[in-house]
Amino acid sequence: MVNAAEFPLVALSAFWISLLQTSVLPDCYTLQLPICFIVSLGCYGLLIVGIGLMRFPACPPEAILLQEASQGFLKGKGLDVSSD
Repeated sequence: MVNAAEFPLVALSAFWISLLQTSVLPDCYTLQLPICFIVSLGCYGLLIVGIGLMRFPACPPEAILLQEASQGFLKGKGLDVSSD
């Protein structure tokens, strides 16, 4: 029995094998379908990451804490990072 998580993979594999056997599309196109699927999935992933970065909420208190911690670290190393 096919698990719910495996169903899309099984369905796509069955569709691809049926295209190979029925010759609906030329073989050169049918053999490239998995590559196109992987490239499309990668583009979708990059799109989702890009949208997530654009909508990332601003965190001013955490930014101030991070800036103070980095200034303290750099002062400990002998660098002057004052904003005068």
